[in-house]
Amino acid sequence: MNDHFWHAALVVFTVMLPISTIGLARAHDYQHPELKDWYESLHSGKGLCCDGSDAKRVDDADWETKDDHYRVRIDGEWVDVPDDAVVDGPNRAGRTMVWPYYLNGHPNARCFMPGDMG
Repeated sequence: MNDHFWHAALVVFTVMLPISTIGLARAHDYQHPELKDWYESLHSGKGLCCDGSDAKRVDDADWETKDDHYRVRIDGEWVDVPDDAVVDGPNRAGRTMVWPYYLNGHPNARCFMPGDMG
């Protein structure tokens, strides 16, 4: 194949990459696009949960309650969830989710929504 073909293919790939990345960053559950508006409306006492980053799905073994507070394991580290990071209201997705942020290299919970532990 000639150099023009490869150059054109590279241009198309470079143009499409940001478009597809934006779509992925804003999508939360590809199986349930009807939940998009619900995801984008979620907030805790710390503000909106959806800032363009996706929530991390949390397995049942990676969250618990201790002393009437939630704890969640993010990137292998147990994190105490501040009360103001807990999202109120029904969990329409059913699974536990956390929206992490990092401070001094350690994960923290900006938003946390417990699931049904089942």
